[in-house]
Amino acid sequence: MGKRRGGRELLRSLSKRQKKHLREFGEEHPFYDKVSGGPEATQICELSENSDKSSAESDSETEVEQVSVYHKLLATLKASPESESEEEEDESESEEAGESEAEMDSEGSQETGEADGGEEDKNDVPEQEEATDTAEQTLGQEQADGADTSCDPSREVIEEFTDVKHESEFSLETNFMEEESGDCNADKRDSNSSQAFSEDPFKQHMDKELEEKEVEKMSTLPKTSSQSKWPRLGQLTFSSTLEKHKTLKADKEVDVKQLYLHKPLESTWPKVNKQYLSSMNKPSDPFFTPLQRELFCIMNTYRDLFYPERNALTNGEEIQHAYCLHALNHVLKANAQVLSNNAKRRDQKPGPDNDDYRDQGLTRPKVLMIVPFRECALRIVHIFISLLEVNEKRKIDVSNKKRFKGEFGFDPEEKPPNLKRPEDYEAVFAGNIDDHFRIGVAILQKSMRLYAPFYSSDIIIASPLGMRTIIGAEGEKKRDFDFLSSIEILIIDQADIYLMQNWEHVLHLMKHINLLPLEPHGVDFSRVRMLNLNNWSKYYRQTLLFSALQDPQINSIFNKHCFNYMGQVAVRNVPLSGSISHVVVQLPHVFRRLEAENITSVIETRFQFFINKVLPEYRDAIMSHTLIYVPSYFDYVRLRNYFKKEDLNFTHICEYTKKGGVCRARRFFLKGEKQFLLLTERFHFYKRYVIKGIRNLIFYELPTYSHFYSEICNMMKATDNGADATWTCTVLYSKYDAQKLAAVVGIDRTAQMLQSKKDVHLFVTGENE
Repeated sequence: MGKRRGGRELLRSLSKRQKKHLREFGEEHPFYDKVSGGPEATQICELSENSDKSSAESDSETEVEQVSVYHKLLATLKASPESESEEEEDESESEEAGESEAEMDSEGSQETGEADGGEEDKNDVPEQEEATDTAEQTLGQEQADGADTSCDPSREVIEEFTDVKHESEFSLETNFMEEESGDCNADKRDSNSSQAFSEDPFKQHMDKELEEKEVEKMSTLPKTSSQSKWPRLGQLTFSSTLEKHKTLKADKEVDVKQLYLHKPLESTWPKVNKQYLSSMNKPSDPFFTPLQRELFCIMNTYRDLFYPERNALTNGEEIQHAYCLHALNHVLKANAQVLSNNAKRRDQKPGPDNDDYRDQGLTRPKVLMIVPFRECALRIVHIFISLLEVNEKRKIDVSNKKRFKGEFGFDPEEKPPNLKRPEDYEAVFAGNIDDHFRIGVAILQKSMRLYAPFYSSDIIIASPLGMRTIIGAEGEKKRDFDFLSSIEILIIDQADIYLMQNWEHVLHLMKHINLLPLEPHGVDFSRVRMLNLNNWSKYYRQTLLFSALQDPQINSIFNKHCFNYMGQVAVRNVPLSGSISHVVVQLPHVFRRLEAENITSVIETRFQFFINKVLPEYRDAIMSHTLIYVPSYFDYVRLRNYFKKEDLNFTHICEYTKKGGVCRARRFFLKGEKQFLLLTERFHFYKRYVIKGIRNLIFYELPTYSHFYSEICNMMKATDNGADATWTCTVLYSKYDAQKLAAVVGIDRTAQMLQSKKDVHLFVTGENE
């Protein structure tokens, strides 16, 4: 994409018929594309109505030239065969042109269906991928992949909407820094604050040039770690492969000037964040809560961060505000640098390109934010808008705001009036809980554009399922992940919820991030940073991971998929008491340890231990009303099949059981008509029903969420049958469940239970404990 000063004037001069012609036969970027020779550049926007042939010729010439420049400047990229892609694009344009126009005319008429959170699984993926093949190509975009997904409840029809009306207004290539943009004005920065700008963490991080020896070290050598204790975060582990960086210390007070916040964030942040500042804060610290201050201190150094103590009830929103401030600060600085260099290049004399202007990635998206539900995306966008609005009189221009509120908002009347659930459930599942969405956000100075095409976006907000359906799988014709090539900040919020959705989607995303793009996408290679051309983007990417718990699968993301040269910081606080202290019923808890040779054999060992040693004790009719809690769906299917084979008197409930089946199973279990009830953890997570009639409880495996343990145990008091003395609880665990066990019984007891020669341990809870 080359620069075109008169792009806006030419766009306004087009008639409706010319716009329609461009919509049907136009090029990828008809108003400001970088075209060889110069004369053809003006012809793109002044096509006559009968010039179909010339338009097609200029299309082919432009694409051939882009490919040749691409191979010439970046031999390391492997471009896909252009002839096939051209044919596919031509076919899709001719077939879908009419549908594309109809979609633009009726963009506000689609309704958003709310998918049940518990119904998402691997089996849904092929349907979603086929549905995305209906994505429309519209005027002024390369691919219609940066849109939000609106789907009906059955998820049969999915239509992409992408804003194409504001393409030139939000183009980084054709805009320049405004004079009143404050400290980021190029002249002022060069003359007055060059030293301060060089101390900016953003500038230091992105401008550092790694050597090949350092990259080789990070690829082969293990990380060295050190411990530190902070007042609010607690025990921190700093790890890095390169030479030891200076150990961070927690600042008791924050000097806002040392944070290097881009305007207007310096003035808007205190107003936006004041709701979380308690009255006990000193006047000298009007910016952050103690938690935010320590988190932002780490974020602002561009280290990776793992914080496993996010709580939707207590600190969830203040953490969200902190990472939104960091992400927006990064985007504003990066865009200001590009716009400032645009002005310098415009004013300089013609000559060879200067390496001083390398300020971009191979694609535009810089920040990827992964959140579980549409409600989370809605809150993030509202925070962005609040941070960009200096005051009520100077509101920023937000494109497609009404449509966004309609598709991501929630009508309170849709919520059942008498629904009673725990407070943490209400906090997690507030608002629109559809888990299939993606939306591109472009920010340029005082304007924001929602539903921007991904290749014209600065920030992408999506769910794991939304990413999975666009990335696709190997062998699919319609798939795209080039827009992930230059992600500089990856934020994964509420990672624990993805364990309840489909963790495979997160792993699939991590495998496709920061790869070299297959196509150039109109990039100006003279402006691309060398770190991107060297395929070292992953060593500069900052990953911020927030979760409500520590889990081996979440830890593996942080340990195996994060390569930041600045190092990593992980919060590693150990639970002292455990959730068993919240059990209020008088109940003996029998913990039975099973021995497994390695982690791969645990599944088989647990199954054999259960059917040979545990289940025979409960086969007697006296041991009726036995609930078996199964965290893994695969273990649940295996147990269900075994119970059917053995012809045991049982019923079962999982996340896919229909409402009628759930009611029947609960009634049979309460009345004792069924001796066993198999219950999956995902069903409990999404529904949180109180199961009445429990007398005997078996945890086939320790629950993912520690508070589920006390919740399930406390369900026994829901039935007043006077049989308190006969209640039992049995828990199976192995040495590989150390983290889950510590969350239930506490770290001290866990150490004793794992090191003890005894395989059985007994705890008693209740009033007489």
